[in-house]
Amino acid sequence: MKKLTKQSFGITKDGKEAFLYTLENSKGMKISMTDFGAALVSVQVPDYQGNLRDVVTGYEIVSGYEEGNASFGAPVGRCANRIGGASFEINGQTYELEKNEREKNNLHSGNDFYNKRLWKAEEEEGDTKVTFVLHSPHMDQGFPGNLDMYVTYELTEENEVQIHYHAVPDKDTIINMTNHSYFNLNGHQSGEITEHLLWVDSDYFTRADEESIPTGEVIEVTGTPMDFRTFTRIGKNIDADYEATILGCGYDHNWMLKNEGVLKKVAEVKGDQSKIVMDILTDLPGMQIYTANFLEAEKGKEGCVYERRTSVCFETQYVPDAIHHENFISPVCRADQAYDTTTIFRFRIEK
Repeated sequence: MKKLTKQSFGITKDGKEAFLYTLENSKGMKISMTDFGAALVSVQVPDYQGNLRDVVTGYEIVSGYEEGNASFGAPVGRCANRIGGASFEINGQTYELEKNEREKNNLHSGNDFYNKRLWKAEEEEGDTKVTFVLHSPHMDQGFPGNLDMYVTYELTEENEVQIHYHAVPDKDTIINMTNHSYFNLNGHQSGEITEHLLWVDSDYFTRADEESIPTGEVIEVTGTPMDFRTFTRIGKNIDADYEATILGCGYDHNWMLKNEGVLKKVAEVKGDQSKIVMDILTDLPGMQIYTANFLEAEKGKEGCVYERRTSVCFETQYVPDAIHHENFISPVCRADQAYDTTTIFRFRIEK
């Protein structure tokens, strides 16, 4: 069985053809990615009855990814999440970024998104992985340094979607990549994820202000709606009378992980209908959990219309706005040093 297939994914606005790459393993699991934005388009997983369920939101063809604003499946960079004040300083020099959120802060590096560009695809030997490459020049999005960003998707025989990021800048710069897939383990068209069960190996989350910019404080989760150290329904406390859930209109915060820079399991989520379980592994220090609180009438694949809280994101990353807080691990990658990190989404059926 050939594990890798390639097909047209439509024509972009500037007349270039985009392609869809599909990997399949011997267990029947399939994942599809497009070279437009290097986005993860679908993740098809066998449920407890052996039926395939596509567990991520997405669009039918490339035009959806060009026009959509939800970052479905996107590798977000050069710096994911928020930078307060849309500026930062490295080596005594200040760099100004686009103020694309509240006309004050920078979100996902500004509107010239990595996921709105056509990447170069490199099909890997063995038909188990595909690598997408994007050249990001000096001052791209306002960040110093030239680099080639490599994002590799691999589907293993253990039903793992492994996402590997690699870049070597020629100047000191910020690099903080993440994957912005929206998951619904009952199937992307199955409605709210509030009955999903979630476990997160984290004792603290980062407090954020009304503009979702971290204050620098880390808050213990004990006794709060942010405590997922035992399996808890996502919807149990999502509308609690608590600062974080009020300001975020649900969950939209960063949890501090305890992996100490080593690739390990940090979270687990269970689909209540499908019995599909997803483990999340990463070597990064933080993870933003976002319950799609602002998703509204987004037209997706198979005629589906996605609404708020019909999916959940697990964005592994450096802590948002870490460049402005010395108590957070720095997102600065030094010149000629490798930015190299891996996140894994591993699927299985609950026994």
